[in-house]
Amino acid sequence: MINHTVRTHPSAEDFPYEEHLAYKIARVAADDVAVPTDTAEMIINRIIDNAAVAVASITRRPPTVARRQAQAHPAADGRGATVFGIPGRVSAEWAAWANGTAVRELDFHDTFLAAEYSHPGDNIPPILAVAQHANKKGIDLLRGLATGYEIQVNLVRGMSLHAHKIDHVAHLGPSAAAGIGTLLGLDVDTIYQAVGQALHTTTATRQSRKGLISSWKAYAPAFAGKMAIEAVDRTMRGEGAPAPIWEGEDGVIAWLLAGPEHTYTIPLPADGEEKRAILDTFTKEHSAEYQAQAIIDLARRLRGRIGNLGDIESIVLHTSHHTHYVIGTGAGDPQKMDPTASRETLDHSIMYIFAVALEDGKWHHVDSYAPERAARPETVALWHKISTVEDPEWTRRYLSTDPAEKAFGGRAVITLRDGTVIEDEIALADAHPGGARPFGREQYIAKFRELADGVVTAAEQDRFLAAAENLADLTDLTELNIVVSDDILAQAPDTPEGLF
Repeated sequence: MINHTVRTHPSAEDFPYEEHLAYKIARVAADDVAVPTDTAEMIINRIIDNAAVAVASITRRPPTVARRQAQAHPAADGRGATVFGIPGRVSAEWAAWANGTAVRELDFHDTFLAAEYSHPGDNIPPILAVAQHANKKGIDLLRGLATGYEIQVNLVRGMSLHAHKIDHVAHLGPSAAAGIGTLLGLDVDTIYQAVGQALHTTTATRQSRKGLISSWKAYAPAFAGKMAIEAVDRTMRGEGAPAPIWEGEDGVIAWLLAGPEHTYTIPLPADGEEKRAILDTFTKEHSAEYQAQAIIDLARRLRGRIGNLGDIESIVLHTSHHTHYVIGTGAGDPQKMDPTASRETLDHSIMYIFAVALEDGKWHHVDSYAPERAARPETVALWHKISTVEDPEWTRRYLSTDPAEKAFGGRAVITLRDGTVIEDEIALADAHPGGARPFGREQYIAKFRELADGVVTAAEQDRFLAAAENLADLTDLTELNIVVSDDILAQAPDTPEGLF
Protein backbone atom coordinates (compact mmCIF):
# COMPACT_ATOMS: atom_id res chain seq x y z
CA MET A 1 0.00 0.00 0.00
CA ILE A 2 1.08 3.57 -0.67
CA ASN A 3 0.05 6.32 1.74
CA HIS A 4 -0.91 9.40 -0.26
CA THR A 5 -0.99 12.82 1.39
CA VAL A 6 -3.99 14.86 0.32
CA ARG A 7 -4.47 18.56 1.05
CA THR A 8 -5.86 21.73 -0.47
CA HIS A 9 -3.82 23.35 -3.25
CA PRO A 10 -4.44 27.01 -4.21
CA SER A 11 -5.41 27.51 -7.84
CA ALA A 12 -2.19 29.43 -8.48
CA GLU A 13 -0.09 26.48 -7.32
CA ASP A 14 1.35 24.05 -9.86
CA PHE A 15 -0.53 20.84 -9.10
CA PRO A 16 -0.40 18.33 -11.98
CA TYR A 17 -3.59 16.35 -12.40
CA GLU A 18 -1.63 13.11 -12.08
CA GLU A 19 -1.17 14.09 -8.42
CA HIS A 20 -4.89 14.51 -7.77
CA LEU A 21 -6.44 11.92 -5.47
CA ALA A 22 -9.11 11.24 -8.08
CA TYR A 23 -6.39 10.37 -10.60
CA LYS A 24 -4.61 8.08 -8.14
CA ILE A 25 -7.91 6.31 -7.49
CA ALA A 26 -8.42 6.00 -11.24
CA ARG A 27 -5.00 4.37 -11.61
CA VAL A 28 -5.96 1.77 -9.02
CA ALA A 29 -9.23 1.15 -10.86
CA ALA A 30 -7.52 0.78 -14.23
CA ASP A 31 -4.89 -1.63 -12.88
CA ASP A 32 -5.70 -5.01 -14.43
CA VAL A 33 -4.70 -7.06 -11.40
CA ALA A 34 -6.20 -10.49 -10.74
CA VAL A 35 -8.76 -10.87 -7.95
CA PRO A 36 -7.38 -13.05 -5.12
CA THR A 37 -9.37 -16.16 -4.27
CA ASP A 38 -10.27 -15.01 -0.76
CA THR A 39 -11.41 -11.64 -2.09
CA ALA A 40 -13.57 -13.37 -4.71
CA GLU A 41 -15.12 -15.66 -2.10
CA MET A 42 -15.98 -12.74 0.15
CA ILE A 43 -17.53 -10.85 -2.77
CA ILE A 44 -19.80 -13.85 -3.34
CA ASN A 45 -20.73 -13.80 0.35
CA ARG A 46 -21.72 -10.15 0.09
CA ILE A 47 -23.75 -10.67 -3.09
CA ILE A 48 -25.69 -13.33 -1.18
CA ASP A 49 -25.98 -11.02 1.83
CA ASN A 50 -27.28 -8.11 -0.25
CA ALA A 51 -29.86 -10.34 -1.89
CA ALA A 52 -30.98 -11.60 1.52
CA VAL A 53 -31.69 -8.17 2.95
CA ALA A 54 -33.18 -6.92 -0.32
CA VAL A 55 -35.81 -9.65 -0.56
CA ALA A 56 -36.62 -9.20 3.13
CA SER A 57 -37.51 -5.57 2.44
CA ILE A 58 -39.24 -6.09 -0.89
CA THR A 59 -42.75 -5.20 0.29
CA ARG A 60 -41.72 -2.28 2.46
CA ARG A 61 -42.64 1.19 1.27
CA PRO A 62 -39.27 2.73 0.23
CA PRO A 63 -38.17 -0.28 -1.87
CA THR A 64 -41.67 -0.43 -3.35
CA VAL A 65 -41.56 3.22 -4.39
CA ALA A 66 -38.06 2.84 -5.82
CA ARG A 67 -39.06 -0.31 -7.72
CA ARG A 68 -42.11 1.39 -9.21
CA GLN A 69 -39.97 4.33 -10.26
CA ALA A 70 -37.57 1.93 -11.96
CA GLN A 71 -40.40 0.15 -13.75
CA ALA A 72 -41.28 3.45 -15.40
CA HIS A 73 -37.92 3.29 -17.22
CA PRO A 74 -37.94 -0.04 -19.10
CA ALA A 75 -35.01 -1.11 -21.26
CA ALA A 76 -35.04 -3.10 -24.48
CA ASP A 77 -32.77 -4.89 -26.96
CA GLY A 78 -30.98 -6.93 -24.30
CA ARG A 79 -29.75 -3.85 -22.46
CA GLY A 80 -30.62 -2.54 -19.02
CA ALA A 81 -30.51 -4.30 -15.67
CA THR A 82 -32.77 -6.34 -13.42
CA VAL A 83 -34.66 -5.27 -10.30
CA PHE A 84 -35.09 -7.51 -7.27
CA GLY A 85 -38.53 -9.09 -7.22
CA ILE A 86 -39.60 -8.64 -10.82
CA PRO A 87 -38.69 -10.03 -14.26
CA GLY A 88 -37.45 -7.96 -17.18
CA ARG A 89 -34.95 -5.13 -17.42
CA VAL A 90 -35.02 -1.41 -16.73
CA SER A 91 -32.52 1.36 -17.37
CA ALA A 92 -29.35 0.53 -15.44
CA GLU A 93 -29.25 3.64 -13.28
CA TRP A 94 -32.84 3.07 -12.19
CA ALA A 95 -32.13 -0.59 -11.42
CA ALA A 96 -29.27 0.58 -9.21
CA TRP A 97 -31.65 3.03 -7.54
CA ALA A 98 -34.28 0.37 -6.82
CA ASN A 99 -31.88 -2.35 -5.72
CA GLY A 100 -29.75 0.03 -3.68
CA THR A 101 -32.82 1.14 -1.76
CA ALA A 102 -33.93 -2.44 -1.14
CA VAL A 103 -30.47 -3.42 0.10
CA ARG A 104 -30.18 -0.47 2.47
CA GLU A 105 -33.74 -0.36 3.81
CA LEU A 106 -33.30 -2.69 6.79
CA ASP A 107 -29.80 -1.50 7.81
CA PHE A 108 -28.78 -5.14 7.67
CA HIS A 109 -25.80 -5.59 5.31
CA ASP A 110 -22.06 -5.07 5.58
CA THR A 111 -20.05 -2.36 7.27
CA PHE A 112 -16.58 -0.90 7.59
CA LEU A 113 -15.69 1.57 10.33
CA ALA A 114 -12.53 3.63 10.70
CA ALA A 115 -12.07 7.41 10.40
CA GLU A 116 -15.47 7.34 8.66
CA TYR A 117 -18.42 4.94 8.58
CA SER A 118 -19.57 2.97 5.56
CA HIS A 119 -21.63 0.16 4.13
CA PRO A 120 -19.42 -0.90 1.21
CA GLY A 121 -21.98 -3.45 0.02
CA ASP A 122 -23.73 -0.36 -1.37
CA ASN A 123 -21.25 -0.62 -4.26
CA ILE A 124 -22.83 -3.85 -5.46
CA PRO A 125 -26.15 -2.55 -6.90
CA PRO A 126 -24.68 0.10 -9.25
CA ILE A 127 -21.72 -2.00 -10.40
CA LEU A 128 -23.92 -5.06 -10.94
CA ALA A 129 -26.50 -2.97 -12.82
CA VAL A 130 -23.88 -1.71 -15.26
CA ALA A 131 -22.45 -5.22 -15.60
CA GLN A 132 -25.87 -6.54 -16.61
CA HIS A 133 -26.49 -3.62 -18.95
CA ALA A 134 -23.13 -4.12 -20.68
CA ASN A 135 -23.58 -7.92 -20.78
CA LYS A 136 -20.40 -8.46 -18.80
CA LYS A 137 -19.40 -11.76 -17.21
CA GLY A 138 -18.96 -12.85 -13.62
CA ILE A 139 -15.20 -12.42 -13.70
CA ASP A 140 -15.67 -8.80 -14.82
CA LEU A 141 -18.09 -8.20 -11.97
CA LEU A 142 -15.62 -9.64 -9.46
CA ARG A 143 -12.96 -7.20 -10.66
CA GLY A 144 -15.33 -4.24 -10.52
CA LEU A 145 -16.58 -5.05 -7.04
CA ALA A 146 -13.05 -5.63 -5.73
CA THR A 147 -12.26 -2.08 -6.83
CA GLY A 148 -15.44 -0.60 -5.38
CA TYR A 149 -14.70 -2.08 -1.98
CA GLU A 150 -11.01 -1.16 -2.18
CA ILE A 151 -11.64 2.50 -2.88
CA GLN A 152 -14.44 3.05 -0.37
CA VAL A 153 -12.67 1.21 2.44
CA ASN A 154 -9.45 3.16 1.94
CA LEU A 155 -11.23 6.51 1.76
CA VAL A 156 -12.96 5.53 5.00
CA ARG A 157 -9.62 4.66 6.59
CA GLY A 158 -8.18 8.10 5.98
CA MET A 159 -10.88 10.74 5.63
CA SER A 160 -13.59 11.52 8.19
CA LEU A 161 -16.78 12.98 6.79
CA HIS A 162 -19.03 12.80 9.85
CA ALA A 163 -16.68 15.04 11.85
CA HIS A 164 -17.80 17.80 9.49
CA LYS A 165 -21.44 16.65 9.28
CA ILE A 166 -21.07 15.28 5.76
CA ASP A 167 -22.86 12.02 5.01
CA HIS A 168 -20.78 8.92 4.39
CA VAL A 169 -22.16 8.33 0.88
CA ALA A 170 -19.66 10.97 -0.28
CA HIS A 171 -17.13 8.12 -0.29
CA LEU A 172 -19.55 5.81 -2.10
CA GLY A 173 -20.05 7.88 -5.24
CA PRO A 174 -16.32 7.84 -6.11
CA SER A 175 -15.88 4.17 -5.19
CA ALA A 176 -18.84 3.05 -7.31
CA ALA A 177 -17.60 5.13 -10.25
CA ALA A 178 -14.14 3.59 -9.90
CA GLY A 179 -15.61 0.09 -9.69
CA ILE A 180 -17.67 0.68 -12.83
CA GLY A 181 -14.52 1.91 -14.54
CA THR A 182 -12.74 -1.33 -13.66
CA LEU A 183 -15.72 -3.40 -14.78
CA LEU A 184 -15.81 -1.72 -18.19
CA GLY A 185 -12.04 -1.59 -18.65
CA LEU A 186 -12.04 2.20 -19.02
CA ASP A 187 -8.84 4.21 -19.30
CA VAL A 188 -7.38 6.17 -16.40
CA ASP A 189 -8.42 9.60 -17.67
CA THR A 190 -12.07 8.62 -18.12
CA ILE A 191 -12.24 7.04 -14.66
CA TYR A 192 -10.54 10.11 -13.19
CA GLN A 193 -13.26 12.37 -14.54
CA ALA A 194 -16.01 9.98 -13.42
CA VAL A 195 -14.64 9.79 -9.86
CA GLY A 196 -14.57 13.58 -9.63
CA GLN A 197 -18.06 13.98 -11.03
CA ALA A 198 -19.46 11.29 -8.73
CA LEU A 199 -17.99 12.96 -5.65
CA HIS A 200 -19.25 16.37 -6.74
CA THR A 201 -22.84 15.13 -7.00
CA THR A 202 -23.01 12.89 -3.91
CA THR A 203 -21.83 15.19 -1.13
CA ALA A 204 -24.62 15.96 1.34
CA THR A 205 -25.07 16.66 5.04
CA ARG A 206 -25.67 14.10 7.78
CA GLN A 207 -29.11 15.45 8.60
CA SER A 208 -30.37 12.29 6.91
CA ARG A 209 -29.18 10.45 10.06
CA LYS A 210 -30.12 13.04 12.68
CA GLY A 211 -33.35 14.06 14.38
CA LEU A 212 -36.42 12.82 12.51
CA ILE A 213 -34.73 10.15 10.41
CA SER A 214 -36.81 9.46 7.31
CA SER A 215 -36.80 6.91 4.52
CA TRP A 216 -34.09 8.94 2.75
CA LYS A 217 -31.58 6.96 4.83
CA ALA A 218 -32.36 4.01 2.53
CA TYR A 219 -32.41 6.09 -0.64
CA ALA A 220 -29.15 7.98 0.03
CA PRO A 221 -26.71 5.24 -1.07
CA ALA A 222 -28.99 4.33 -3.97
CA PHE A 223 -28.81 7.94 -5.10
CA ALA A 224 -25.01 7.83 -4.89
CA GLY A 225 -24.93 4.68 -7.00
CA LYS A 226 -27.27 6.20 -9.56
CA MET A 227 -25.12 9.33 -9.75
CA ALA A 228 -21.99 7.20 -10.20
CA ILE A 229 -23.52 5.46 -13.22
CA GLU A 230 -24.55 8.76 -14.75
CA ALA A 231 -21.09 10.22 -14.07
CA VAL A 232 -19.44 7.33 -15.92
CA ASP A 233 -21.86 7.71 -18.82
CA ARG A 234 -21.08 11.43 -19.14
CA THR A 235 -17.34 11.01 -18.94
CA MET A 236 -17.37 8.15 -21.47
CA ARG A 237 -18.92 10.70 -23.83
CA GLY A 238 -15.95 13.00 -23.34
CA GLU A 239 -17.29 15.27 -20.60
CA GLY A 240 -15.21 16.34 -17.61
CA ALA A 241 -15.63 17.04 -13.91
CA PRO A 242 -14.66 19.81 -11.46
CA ALA A 243 -10.99 19.40 -10.60
CA PRO A 244 -9.18 19.00 -8.38
CA ILE A 245 -12.35 17.92 -6.64
CA TRP A 246 -10.89 17.08 -3.24
CA GLU A 247 -7.85 19.37 -3.24
CA GLY A 248 -9.12 22.46 -5.07
CA GLU A 249 -9.18 25.92 -3.54
CA ASP A 250 -12.97 25.70 -3.50
CA GLY A 251 -12.99 21.91 -3.24
CA VAL A 252 -14.33 19.37 -0.79
CA ILE A 253 -11.47 19.48 1.73
CA ALA A 254 -11.27 23.28 1.84
CA TRP A 255 -14.96 23.98 2.36
CA LEU A 256 -16.75 20.80 3.41
CA LEU A 257 -14.16 18.94 5.47
CA ALA A 258 -11.24 19.96 7.69
CA GLY A 259 -10.20 23.03 5.74
CA PRO A 260 -7.26 24.18 3.63
CA GLU A 261 -4.68 23.72 6.39
CA HIS A 262 -5.45 20.04 6.96
CA THR A 263 -3.64 17.08 5.40
CA TYR A 264 -5.24 13.65 5.00
CA THR A 265 -3.45 10.36 4.43
CA ILE A 266 -5.23 7.97 2.07
CA PRO A 267 -3.78 4.47 1.56
CA LEU A 268 -4.16 2.93 -1.89
CA PRO A 269 -2.73 -0.21 -3.50
CA ALA A 270 0.46 0.16 -5.51
CA ASP A 271 0.53 -0.80 -9.19
CA GLY A 272 0.08 -4.55 -9.45
CA GLU A 273 -1.00 -4.93 -5.82
CA GLU A 274 -4.01 -7.13 -5.12
CA LYS A 275 -7.25 -5.56 -3.94
CA ARG A 276 -8.07 -7.14 -0.58
CA ALA A 277 -9.90 -4.43 1.37
CA ILE A 278 -13.19 -6.33 1.41
CA LEU A 279 -11.56 -8.80 3.81
CA ASP A 280 -11.44 -6.06 6.46
CA THR A 281 -15.20 -5.46 6.28
CA PHE A 282 -17.90 -7.32 8.21
CA THR A 283 -21.59 -7.98 7.89
CA LYS A 284 -24.47 -7.81 10.36
CA GLU A 285 -26.30 -10.56 12.16
CA HIS A 286 -28.91 -8.08 13.38
CA SER A 287 -30.95 -5.47 11.53
CA ALA A 288 -29.61 -2.36 13.27
CA GLU A 289 -26.81 0.20 13.09
CA TYR A 290 -23.43 -1.54 13.32
CA GLN A 291 -22.51 -0.22 16.78
CA ALA A 292 -25.65 -1.93 18.02
CA GLN A 293 -24.51 -5.38 16.87
CA ALA A 294 -22.21 -6.13 19.80
CA ILE A 295 -24.56 -4.39 22.23
CA ILE A 296 -27.43 -6.67 21.16
CA ASP A 297 -25.18 -9.68 21.75
CA LEU A 298 -24.23 -8.26 25.14
CA ALA A 299 -27.89 -7.80 26.08
CA ARG A 300 -28.64 -11.39 25.12
CA ARG A 301 -25.76 -12.54 27.31
CA LEU A 302 -26.83 -10.41 30.28
CA ARG A 303 -30.49 -11.35 30.17
CA GLY A 304 -30.05 -14.54 32.19
CA ARG A 305 -28.18 -12.71 34.95
CA ILE A 306 -31.08 -10.41 35.78
CA GLY A 307 -34.15 -11.79 37.48
CA ASN A 308 -36.96 -9.27 37.20
CA LEU A 309 -36.21 -6.52 34.70
CA GLY A 310 -38.58 -4.31 36.66
CA ASP A 311 -35.97 -4.26 39.43
CA ILE A 312 -33.56 -2.28 37.26
CA GLU A 313 -32.86 1.23 38.51
CA SER A 314 -30.56 2.33 35.71
CA ILE A 315 -28.39 1.09 32.85
CA VAL A 316 -25.33 2.98 31.65
CA LEU A 317 -23.60 1.89 28.46
CA HIS A 318 -19.94 2.92 28.42
CA THR A 319 -18.88 3.02 24.81
CA SER A 320 -17.11 4.86 22.00
CA HIS A 321 -17.51 8.44 20.85
CA HIS A 322 -19.42 7.29 17.77
CA THR A 323 -21.90 5.13 19.64
CA HIS A 324 -22.52 7.78 22.29
CA TYR A 325 -22.94 10.72 19.93
CA VAL A 326 -24.61 9.05 16.94
CA ILE A 327 -26.94 6.42 18.41
CA GLY A 328 -26.69 7.18 22.13
CA THR A 329 -27.89 9.87 24.50
CA GLY A 330 -24.94 12.03 23.48
CA ALA A 331 -26.79 12.78 20.24
CA GLY A 332 -29.24 14.93 22.20
CA ASP A 333 -32.10 13.65 20.05
CA PRO A 334 -35.34 13.26 22.04
CA GLN A 335 -36.68 11.24 19.10
CA LYS A 336 -34.39 8.38 20.15
CA MET A 337 -36.50 7.98 23.29
CA ASP A 338 -39.89 8.34 21.57
CA PRO A 339 -42.03 5.17 21.20
CA THR A 340 -43.78 6.73 18.19
CA ALA A 341 -40.49 7.35 16.34
CA SER A 342 -39.85 5.94 12.87
CA ARG A 343 -38.11 2.63 12.35
CA GLU A 344 -35.17 4.55 10.90
CA THR A 345 -34.90 6.51 14.15
CA LEU A 346 -35.26 3.47 16.40
CA ASP A 347 -32.46 1.60 14.64
CA HIS A 348 -30.28 4.57 15.58
CA SER A 349 -31.29 4.44 19.26
CA ILE A 350 -29.00 2.15 21.23
CA MET A 351 -31.20 2.77 24.27
CA TYR A 352 -34.25 1.29 22.54
CA ILE A 353 -32.25 -1.54 21.01
CA PHE A 354 -30.64 -2.59 24.30
CA ALA A 355 -34.00 -2.51 26.10
CA VAL A 356 -35.76 -4.72 23.55
CA ALA A 357 -32.83 -7.12 23.22
CA LEU A 358 -32.66 -7.41 27.01
CA GLU A 359 -36.38 -8.14 27.24
CA ASP A 360 -36.66 -10.51 24.27
CA GLY A 361 -33.23 -12.13 24.24
CA LYS A 362 -33.17 -11.78 20.45
CA TRP A 363 -33.50 -9.28 17.62
CA HIS A 364 -35.82 -9.48 14.63
CA HIS A 365 -35.72 -7.25 11.57
CA VAL A 366 -39.50 -6.70 11.64
CA ASP A 367 -40.90 -7.64 15.04
CA SER A 368 -38.35 -5.71 17.08
CA TYR A 369 -39.37 -2.45 15.38
CA ALA A 370 -43.13 -2.96 15.25
CA PRO A 371 -45.00 0.09 16.60
CA GLU A 372 -46.83 -2.07 19.11
CA ARG A 373 -43.48 -3.49 20.27
CA ALA A 374 -41.99 -0.03 20.79
CA ALA A 375 -45.09 1.16 22.65
CA ARG A 376 -45.16 -1.50 25.37
CA PRO A 377 -45.26 0.35 28.71
CA GLU A 378 -42.68 -1.92 30.34
CA THR A 379 -40.36 -1.45 27.35
CA VAL A 380 -40.70 2.33 27.45
CA ALA A 381 -40.01 2.31 31.18
CA LEU A 382 -36.84 0.23 30.76
CA TRP A 383 -35.76 2.16 27.67
CA HIS A 384 -35.92 5.46 29.56
CA LYS A 385 -33.62 4.11 32.27
CA ILE A 386 -30.80 3.63 29.76
CA SER A 387 -28.12 6.20 28.99
CA THR A 388 -24.72 6.20 27.31
CA VAL A 389 -21.39 7.80 28.15
CA GLU A 390 -18.25 8.05 26.09
CA ASP A 391 -15.38 6.03 27.49
CA PRO A 392 -12.00 7.19 26.11
CA GLU A 393 -10.70 3.63 26.11
CA TRP A 394 -13.56 2.39 23.93
CA THR A 395 -13.02 5.35 21.61
CA ARG A 396 -9.32 4.55 21.41
CA ARG A 397 -10.06 0.92 20.57
CA TYR A 398 -12.67 1.96 18.01
CA LEU A 399 -10.05 4.05 16.21
CA SER A 400 -7.19 1.59 16.63
CA THR A 401 -5.59 0.18 13.50
CA ASP A 402 -4.39 -2.88 15.42
CA PRO A 403 -6.78 -5.77 14.71
CA ALA A 404 -6.04 -7.19 18.15
CA GLU A 405 -7.34 -4.00 19.79
CA LYS A 406 -10.05 -2.87 17.37
CA ALA A 407 -13.43 -2.90 19.09
CA PHE A 408 -16.99 -1.79 18.37
CA GLY A 409 -18.63 -2.73 21.64
CA GLY A 410 -18.93 -1.38 25.15
CA ARG A 411 -19.54 -2.08 28.81
CA ALA A 412 -22.97 -2.24 30.43
CA VAL A 413 -23.38 -1.22 34.06
CA ILE A 414 -26.79 -2.28 35.36
CA THR A 415 -27.80 -1.03 38.79
CA LEU A 416 -30.73 -2.68 40.54
CA ARG A 417 -33.01 -1.00 43.05
CA ASP A 418 -31.39 -2.89 45.93
CA GLY A 419 -27.99 -1.50 44.98
CA THR A 420 -26.72 -4.62 43.23
CA VAL A 421 -24.53 -3.81 40.23
CA ILE A 422 -24.24 -6.19 37.29
CA GLU A 423 -21.51 -5.46 34.74
CA ASP A 424 -20.31 -7.05 31.53
CA GLU A 425 -18.61 -5.95 28.35
CA ILE A 426 -18.12 -7.06 24.78
CA ALA A 427 -15.56 -5.87 22.24
CA LEU A 428 -16.87 -7.35 19.00
CA ALA A 429 -20.19 -8.63 17.71
CA ASP A 430 -20.50 -12.40 17.70
CA ALA A 431 -20.68 -12.41 13.87
CA HIS A 432 -17.53 -10.29 13.44
CA PRO A 433 -14.49 -12.15 12.04
CA GLY A 434 -12.94 -11.85 15.51
CA GLY A 435 -16.18 -12.55 17.36
CA ALA A 436 -17.60 -15.59 19.12
CA ARG A 437 -19.41 -16.92 16.01
CA PRO A 438 -17.77 -15.46 12.89
CA PHE A 439 -19.80 -15.45 9.69
CA GLY A 440 -18.63 -17.77 6.92
CA ARG A 441 -20.38 -18.96 3.77
CA GLU A 442 -22.63 -21.24 5.80
CA GLN A 443 -23.88 -18.32 7.90
CA TYR A 444 -24.41 -16.07 4.87
CA ILE A 445 -26.51 -18.77 3.23
CA ALA A 446 -28.44 -19.37 6.46
CA LYS A 447 -29.18 -15.64 6.73
CA PHE A 448 -30.37 -15.64 3.11
CA ARG A 449 -32.60 -18.68 3.67
CA GLU A 450 -34.11 -17.17 6.81
CA LEU A 451 -34.88 -13.80 5.23
CA ALA A 452 -36.10 -15.32 1.96
CA ASP A 453 -38.40 -17.80 3.68
CA GLY A 454 -42.01 -17.08 2.79
CA VAL A 455 -40.94 -14.51 0.21
CA VAL A 456 -38.91 -16.48 -2.35
CA THR A 457 -39.73 -20.03 -3.40
CA ALA A 458 -37.26 -22.74 -2.41
CA ALA A 459 -36.53 -23.44 -6.07
CA GLU A 460 -35.74 -19.78 -6.75
CA GLN A 461 -33.55 -19.63 -3.66
CA ASP A 462 -31.60 -22.67 -4.86
CA ARG A 463 -31.22 -21.25 -8.37
CA PHE A 464 -29.93 -17.91 -7.11
CA LEU A 465 -27.45 -19.45 -4.67
CA ALA A 466 -26.07 -21.75 -7.36
CA ALA A 467 -25.55 -18.77 -9.67
CA ALA A 468 -23.90 -16.67 -6.97
CA GLU A 469 -21.54 -19.42 -5.89
CA ASN A 470 -20.56 -19.95 -9.53
CA LEU A 471 -19.89 -16.24 -10.08
CA ALA A 472 -16.39 -16.59 -11.55
CA ASP A 473 -17.78 -18.70 -14.39
CA LEU A 474 -21.16 -16.98 -14.74
CA THR A 475 -21.86 -15.67 -18.24
CA ASP A 476 -25.36 -14.26 -17.68
CA LEU A 477 -25.41 -11.87 -14.73
CA THR A 478 -29.19 -11.53 -14.83
CA GLU A 479 -29.12 -14.88 -13.01
CA LEU A 480 -28.22 -12.86 -9.90
CA ASN A 481 -31.72 -11.41 -9.85
CA ILE A 482 -34.46 -12.94 -7.72
CA VAL A 483 -38.08 -12.96 -8.85
CA VAL A 484 -40.97 -13.30 -6.41
CA SER A 485 -44.61 -14.12 -7.07
CA ASP A 486 -47.32 -11.59 -7.80
CA ASP A 487 -48.94 -12.63 -4.52
CA ILE A 488 -45.88 -11.42 -2.62
CA LEU A 489 -45.68 -8.16 -4.56
CA ALA A 490 -49.39 -7.59 -3.89
CA GLN A 491 -48.51 -7.25 -0.20
CA ALA A 492 -46.60 -4.05 -0.95
CA PRO A 493 -48.36 -0.82 0.03
CA ASP A 494 -50.29 1.34 -2.40
CA THR A 495 -48.31 4.45 -3.30
CA PRO A 496 -49.37 7.65 -5.08
CA GLU A 497 -48.44 8.19 -8.70
CA GLY A 498 -45.32 10.22 -9.39
CA LEU A 499 -44.02 11.99 -12.48
CA PHE A 500 -43.10 8.93 -14.51
